[in-house]
Amino acid sequence: MKTKIILGMSALISCVPFIYLLGNDSEPTKELLPKKEIAQREMVEDEKKPCVFMSLMGEQSVEGASVVKTNTKFIETISKGELWLIEAQNSDGGWGAGSRNNQKEKNPHAVPSDPATTAMSAMALYRCGHSMEKGQHKETLKKSVLFLLNEIEKNQNSPYITQIRGTQIQGKLGQHIDAVLTLQFFNQLLPTLSDESMKKRVQDGIQVCVDKIEKSMGDSGKVGNSGWAGVLQSSFANSGLEMAAKNEGIKVDKDKIQKAREYQKSNYNPDSQSAKTEDGAGIMLYAVSSSVRNSAEEAKEANQLFKKAKAEGKIERDAVLNEQNLERLGYSKEKAKSYDVANKVYNSAKVTAMKEDVLSGFGNNGGEEFLSFLQTGESMVVNHDDDWKKWYDNIGGRMMQIQNADGSWNGHHCITSPSFCTATCLMILSIENDIKNLQK
Repeated sequence: MKTKIILGMSALISCVPFIYLLGNDSEPTKELLPKKEIAQREMVEDEKKPCVFMSLMGEQSVEGASVVKTNTKFIETISKGELWLIEAQNSDGGWGAGSRNNQKEKNPHAVPSDPATTAMSAMALYRCGHSMEKGQHKETLKKSVLFLLNEIEKNQNSPYITQIRGTQIQGKLGQHIDAVLTLQFFNQLLPTLSDESMKKRVQDGIQVCVDKIEKSMGDSGKVGNSGWAGVLQSSFANSGLEMAAKNEGIKVDKDKIQKAREYQKSNYNPDSQSAKTEDGAGIMLYAVSSSVRNSAEEAKEANQLFKKAKAEGKIERDAVLNEQNLERLGYSKEKAKSYDVANKVYNSAKVTAMKEDVLSGFGNNGGEEFLSFLQTGESMVVNHDDDWKKWYDNIGGRMMQIQNADGSWNGHHCITSPSFCTATCLMILSIENDIKNLQK
């Protein structure tokens, strides 16, 4: 076994890498541990676990990572993750990440439920193919939706959708992250509902989340009360507002969406392939993945309009999408520039986001890294970019290699919550199931 010790300037958890053998035929866990036994389990030392940083930076073997998902281990990995997440649900219907002051707590039942973690977990189960209206786990998801609705309805006149404060997710991403992630989930949930009374409650919940997010943004395009990696909160907020605007009956301020897009584009310079990282904890990965995700929708719109203009003979077949050619098509100078910048940021940032030195993030795997990987992949799907398949082979295969034996994933820094990290990794691995929703 090959061993090295990576020493960082921070006092965060180090990773001791080892060669991961894809040929390991050890018997996978067939059943989840009972809740009582989960509570009694001691946290495995981090140095005994695979580390994203070691995989991505070549210190840990990733040979075969791009093809590991094509065999039976792919289904097995997702199934184990689903079962662990379902078992981790609290009796009130929610999931919790725990306090930012107690990052080491890995027992999912030892922490109170919070909306951000609940929304992420429910989204993951939906993306994996489950539903609150049918199937074996419909009651699990119904309880999670009711938990979120109750939190929103109790706090309509408060700045936030929940009185639960001091969570890991709030501390690392921002104080409005509960509304942001709940909005993302409810946007996807609304079109699937057949019960009119439930549909109305979810629709009202979406509007409450939209209003709170927009109010927090001011004129900057950035969501206020941000956390350690607040650029991620703003990024998810913008994509949530974009999705909400497509739902019938929801009022969304289009100017807020445009300002949010401008904020994210301003964080990345496509000419120098550099990013402003002040709002991303100084980490290139967080800023770049946010920029690529929030330029994707506008870049898609620009490319579709440009393609249509070519088909209609309004511009030469070999014309390049740029500010000058967009102005020739009759777009205002401001709109042409916005489309041009979005297209440049998207195409440059997606490349930068997949560079080995950028993928390392903070140096080892935390929830912020998983969220960044997810954003990059979703942006490619949104933009009908076939490069998402390369991203999936790379990141998807690597996520599979760092799954814990019990079916969960957890972070080594910042967002360490196994519930939140497991949900995010399942979102990554099951992204193919959501292509239609992401591209609508």
